[in-house]
Amino acid sequence: MTWRGRLAYAAMGTTALLALLLTAVAIEAWPALGTAADGARRARMERSPQWKDGHFDNPQPLRNDAWGSIASLFRPSPDVSPAPGALPSVSLDRSAFATPPVTGLRVTWLGHSTSLVELDGHRLLIDPVWGERTSPVSWIGPRRWYAPPLALAELPAVDAVAISHDHYDHLDHPTLLAMKDWDTTFIVPLGVGAHLVDWGIPESRIVELDWWERTRVGTLEVVCTPARHASGRTGIDKDATLWAGFAFLGPTHRVYYSGDTGLFPAMRDIGEKLGPFDLTMIEVGQYHGAWPDWHIGPEQAVTAHQWVRGRVLLPVHWGLFSLALHGWTEPVERVLAAGAAAGARVIVPKPGERVEPGAPPPPERWWPQLPWTTAEQDPIVSTQLD
Repeated sequence: MTWRGRLAYAAMGTTALLALLLTAVAIEAWPALGTAADGARRARMERSPQWKDGHFDNPQPLRNDAWGSIASLFRPSPDVSPAPGALPSVSLDRSAFATPPVTGLRVTWLGHSTSLVELDGHRLLIDPVWGERTSPVSWIGPRRWYAPPLALAELPAVDAVAISHDHYDHLDHPTLLAMKDWDTTFIVPLGVGAHLVDWGIPESRIVELDWWERTRVGTLEVVCTPARHASGRTGIDKDATLWAGFAFLGPTHRVYYSGDTGLFPAMRDIGEKLGPFDLTMIEVGQYHGAWPDWHIGPEQAVTAHQWVRGRVLLPVHWGLFSLALHGWTEPVERVLAAGAAAGARVIVPKPGERVEPGAPPPPERWWPQLPWTTAEQDPIVSTQLD
């Protein structure tokens, strides 16, 4: 065989191997991708005021600095992920929830945005992620830094599961598969229910809401609140489903969860219409100045907390996955600094630690002291706020 023949033969082999690899990835990823909404669900989506030109849209479009994003890839923090053993968590089992909260409101942060909220006699599970990776496949993608503090099988019965949008770090395929036979209500923004039905969750257990729409869970009222973000699971389904936050309004207490969001003017409306809130859970991590409208950042999280009229702020969307290039402790350092400057009360429990916002324990610094970039050095400022 000539050298040209050998090269052609090798190229054929490489192409076949690559095709085989891509086929294997597609087969594994396919179920986790979910499915597109159709029929009555699609028709309802198209009637939404948020629907425009074939997809959902933000009133304030998201700004992206493509060159800035590319350049940032060459300047990651050396502390993007924690060293082994640097991040403690509290191990829980079902017995930890046998006694209701004394104050009527308790929150258990389980890492990233996953939280269990006990509110006026009800249990709400928010953005549950028990999977190993935020990815449609099991062998590549951001991997969790520690095991779930509470095993899914040990989770006490919940009255509702609220999911803010369909990105992989919030809508987790293996977790939802494990929940498909649960006798609970799944509350999601418009279009997300199609994924759940595809994964075996009965339509009768799914409540889909547009911004400002409401549903009831026992004596609680759950309001789907606006957010400034995006959606998509395949790369070609961008903004095909809605993104949102939630307000949970009980007879005695009120809780706000931002979902993923940039800062936006309607947060003031949320505070005026639905606040004040005894607890706000607002994302503080996975941000960059090149895309300041996608994620709010620590300082603007404090601003949002004030705009929605919050009393106690629990920072979320940090402490479990590496989804941006800042140091892993930077979000909490910056939100505490911003909270102190604004006179805001910020609680930072360990993953798995149960906290009653009305009677929180003394603050404890459980993360290591690492270098971090300040707000002055790297400001995160959302656009179009007027």
